[in-house]
Amino acid sequence: MLILYHKFRIMKQNIGTLDRIIRTIVAAIIAILFFTNIISGTVAIVLLIAATVFVLTSTIRFCPIYKLFNISTIEKEK
Repeated sequence: MLILYHKFRIMKQNIGTLDRIIRTIVAAIIAILFFTNIISGTVAIVLLIAATVFVLTSTIRFCPIYKLFNISTIEKEK
């Protein structure tokens, strides 16, 4: 079972707690703006896609763009 876990754990977490909170807040703000009809049309669709990506990446704690640029917002242990 442990081997199976390591085999499928390809994505190393690179999003810290503060980053997750900020992404979730931004996604919530975008959702509120959409559902109150403050944003609409193409802008709304693009922002909703971005909000979905923010929620997904904060849930799995992995950002492919961070991986591309070798960035990690996880605090290092002392």
